[in-house]
Amino acid sequence: MLVKTFRWAFAATLLGLAAGVLYDGWTALGLVAILAVLEVSLSFDNAVINAGILKKMSAFWQTIFLTVGVLIAVFGMRLVFPVVIVAVTARLSPWSAVDLALTDKDRYEQLVTDAHPSIAAFGGMFLLMIFLDFIFEDRDIKWLGRLERPLAKLGKVDMLSVCLALIVLLVSALTVGAHAHQHGGTHADKAETVLLAGVAGLVTYMIVGGLSGYFEDRLEEEEEREHEAEEKAERTGTARSGVALTGKAAFFMFLYLEVLDASFSFDGVIGAFAITNDIVLMALGLGIGAMYVRSLTVYLVRQGTLDDYVYLEHGAHYAIGALAVILLVTIEYEINEIVTGLVGVVLIGASFWSSVRRNRALAAAE
Repeated sequence: MLVKTFRWAFAATLLGLAAGVLYDGWTALGLVAILAVLEVSLSFDNAVINAGILKKMSAFWQTIFLTVGVLIAVFGMRLVFPVVIVAVTARLSPWSAVDLALTDKDRYEQLVTDAHPSIAAFGGMFLLMIFLDFIFEDRDIKWLGRLERPLAKLGKVDMLSVCLALIVLLVSALTVGAHAHQHGGTHADKAETVLLAGVAGLVTYMIVGGLSGYFEDRLEEEEEREHEAEEKAERTGTARSGVALTGKAAFFMFLYLEVLDASFSFDGVIGAFAITNDIVLMALGLGIGAMYVRSLTVYLVRQGTLDDYVYLEHGAHYAIGALAVILLVTIEYEINEIVTGLVGVVLIGASFWSSVRRNRALAAAE
């Protein structure tokens, strides 16, 4: 199972490292490997969240996520996205932006860095909404009960997540946005930019998440009818199969996963400039890492890991909340990528250990 699930990631590693050596010699080999490790460390919580969504989808859409989806992730977010950002912010044509990325790497890095406030505000608000909707939902299984129980009661207030997110955005725009970090250590007033980008992130979440939720609710109704049909089939001695997300429901869940992955990749793309400003090496290294994250997501689904370790999803969502805050703070202050990665690893590690202790306690009770 392990080799079968990660075979594409292993193949991508060999091809990516070989391409790096052919492109810029043996030095590029080390840079590509470091970038791949950086991407995996920053996106492990992404794999856990994606697995919670992907397990509801059919095998066909899981394959689409691992094939077509990874092409979008690698070429879209790790290669095209930085170029588009430069083209929009510097008011250049896409071809000029590509030429700049290949011929004047220092200037290219400067333009991407100067666009970071809008990137961080968009991604930060999208991830913050995911976190808020999670902690305000009343769940049967609670990890940090003393915190989650009162938050679940507060969650009964309509639109509380949106209101709180808008307050956070407004405060961010007036504080860190007014002293946004720019290339060379200078600062500029980007309050309006942060506000507009944050609202765009919030709207994107509500549109994509709303459509996903709508079709998922339709699927749940269908599952209820299917369950009734299964009970009837048992009485008559026939068998019926379960229902997985298909059609429009699966498409919008797939779209939601892609936007979610894009939001997670913002810090990785920006952080990669601390290692190299060569767009080709960035695409190779981050692409390899993205392939491992995708494969890990499918592995978690097929192994049923989230069902066995019930607090993993909680830890991943707390890591999302931490990442959202970190993204907003980085509008003004620089935060080392190691810190960002460690926060997610610690939270997920703690939730995993809590799950192990819970399983042991249940086994002992039995």
